[in-house]
Amino acid sequence: MSELKIIGLFLVTALAEIVGCYLPYLWLREGKSIWLLVPAALSFAAFAWLLSLHPTAAGRVYAAYGGVYIFMAIMWLWAVDGIRPTVWDLVGSVVALVGMAIIMFGPRTT
Repeated sequence: MSELKIIGLFLVTALAEIVGCYLPYLWLREGKSIWLLVPAALSFAAFAWLLSLHPTAAGRVYAAYGGVYIFMAIMWLWAVDGIRPTVWDLVGSVVALVGMAIIMFGPRTT
């Protein structure tokens, strides 16, 4: 699988997880409909399925995925919550993405 496909898959996976968390948040904290738990559960199921599509060992995928999740959460903060990220939010996201790239695309002997 090419690097761009892996990154794209990570981005979609992170979006599925964030939506799966955000919808129950709306129900619990914002008083929205309990029916939001249905698409939240579907989103979490999609998240688990998407993680299984990566072409390397599960532990490596989970470790690298964390970096992409951090980046996507900061983008969610900006796009959905309407809060502009600080310089430190962006620097931290870049550091996390560099970590993901090292884990996923670094040379391997096995």
